[in-house]
Amino acid sequence: TFWLAYVANVLIVTAHSLTFRFADYVKNLGGNEDLSGRVMSVAVIAAVFFRFFLGQKIDQSGTRRIWLYSTLVFIASCAMFLFLNRLGIGLYLSRILFNGSLAGMLSCSIVNIQNLAPANRRTEIIGSLGSSGFIAMILGPWIGDLIFRPFHGDSTNMLPFWIMWGSAGTMGVIYLGIVLLITRDEIGHPHSPTPAGHTLLLKYWPGPILWGAVVVGVNFTVISVFLIRFARHIGIEGMGVFFTAYAITAFLFRVGASGIARRVGRHRVVLIGLLGMAVGQFLFLPVDREWKLIFPALFAGFGHALLFPVVISLGSGAFPLKYRGTGTTLVLGFTELGTIISAPILGAAIVWLDPYGFKAMFLAVGAFSLAVMVYYALTAARQPDVDHFPQDLTDERRRNCMAPFPVVANPSDRIDSERTPDSDDPDYDGPENNPSGAEIPVPEPHGTGAIPEPAVCRSPEK
Repeated sequence: TFWLAYVANVLIVTAHSLTFRFADYVKNLGGNEDLSGRVMSVAVIAAVFFRFFLGQKIDQSGTRRIWLYSTLVFIASCAMFLFLNRLGIGLYLSRILFNGSLAGMLSCSIVNIQNLAPANRRTEIIGSLGSSGFIAMILGPWIGDLIFRPFHGDSTNMLPFWIMWGSAGTMGVIYLGIVLLITRDEIGHPHSPTPAGHTLLLKYWPGPILWGAVVVGVNFTVISVFLIRFARHIGIEGMGVFFTAYAITAFLFRVGASGIARRVGRHRVVLIGLLGMAVGQFLFLPVDREWKLIFPALFAGFGHALLFPVVISLGSGAFPLKYRGTGTTLVLGFTELGTIISAPILGAAIVWLDPYGFKAMFLAVGAFSLAVMVYYALTAARQPDVDHFPQDLTDERRRNCMAPFPVVANPSDRIDSERTPDSDDPDYDGPENNPSGAEIPVPEPHGTGAIPEPAVCRSPEK
């Protein structure tokens, strides 16, 4: 199942990255960067709104139905782009369906895979699945370069854009077949109605990590929407070099450092990832040749590789398991919130501050990433990472720590001493989530990592 999901993810992210020329597409229809930003913002607002219902449906009926419907809508949206020949409501509608369907497919994929993973390896499994996206980020832009290269200099020809959307739709059809295979044995089990997304979000508020999700969205907006326009601005035709360096770096760090969150703690990984993204934005400033794109690609890819899976793990882990679908989609929604806020602002800045608009964009996004890093260091990073497990635990005691209700000799040693397995609260779902917000007993820092461990998991000699 994992490898089928991996291949499916490669396909759909390749289809998405192939369409990173959306700003060029809008330009060819008679628009500009400002309009591209507004279209993207409206589409992402719709996708975030969709997520509030998406998570509820996943929690109630499983992933299969939502996954299949989302894929069908994705294919339909690609077909709609094929028939657009002017700016107007059709452009907005097509992009809304495109973004909404992507939100559904990626959410179902992540929920499906993390529900199969043990809690202490959830970050690692999400990261491993996400490494497929970096392979796709190499394939998509290179395929795009191959499609557009024969039409160099022809700014009025829509044929390469038709090939682009047709190729993306074809990948969606293949993806649909894989999803049918992955979910063929899924049996629908009706669940009790899931509370509204905003209700769960307020009740299990994940905290400052959501700012990390916003940073991911803002940085990805720069790369996926405006970077190709920047390349055109300085006379660079293809983006294959950047995305290849970005994806290879991210893939190597994602795979090579797959267990880093368990070794040093997730909060530290968040800080390192935010720093990498900030440095990557600043390194765009001196770029005036294609080969110089390698340097921002290295740092941006490094930051993305570390930050994204930890953001999803920390954010969704704040929700009980039975609401994990809603939690995951809401956290992903905050990455899209970054796009909602940044796309129109950055697009307008590029137009209004011309010819310095792109440099202003890189400075602003880099500074924002640094500001969030400092804020996170002063808030959440000072708290214990309750999903971090010391390396010297025996297998038996590790399993005990990961059990829904760890066996403890002394009730006062419970991770959540105010809420027990016999609690009358129907939303209680074990110590991992600590939904009540009760204070977690913090022992002395463990080892060199200085990550406090739950009292129930301490070695007897301590």
